[in-house]
Amino acid sequence: MTHYEFPTPQPTLPHRDRWLSVKRGFAGACPHCGQGRIFGKYLKVLPECAACGENLSHHRADDLPAYIVLFLVGHIVVGTLMTTDPEGLWPIWIHMILWPLMTLLLSLALLQPVKGAVVGLQWALRMHGFGGDEE
Repeated sequence: MTHYEFPTPQPTLPHRDRWLSVKRGFAGACPHCGQGRIFGKYLKVLPECAACGENLSHHRADDLPAYIVLFLVGHIVVGTLMTTDPEGLWPIWIHMILWPLMTLLLSLALLQPVKGAVVGLQWALRMHGFGGDEE
């Protein structure tokens, strides 16, 4: 008969609200305090929050924000195209200007907020060192 040892209980960590952290990150604010900025440049996450000192250098957003933006913008642009010109009455030059421009502007507008939301979610889930333990 094998002997089973129960795992030692881990210390209880304070609760981190996932949706609040995601909303704060989407707004470009620190997921911890909501006061400081999360970005120093367009997509460069600051190493720490200037307001509360929370270490933000642990984030590993990688390509997930780009995939989410690609998914959202693709559905928005194709859905809009299919509903605005179902009979094909618009001249081709309007399509050649409108849809690439809409794709570019939506992508640029959504990339930073989506990356902030991903960083906020990683912070709330204590991923990649945000839980206090180093990887």
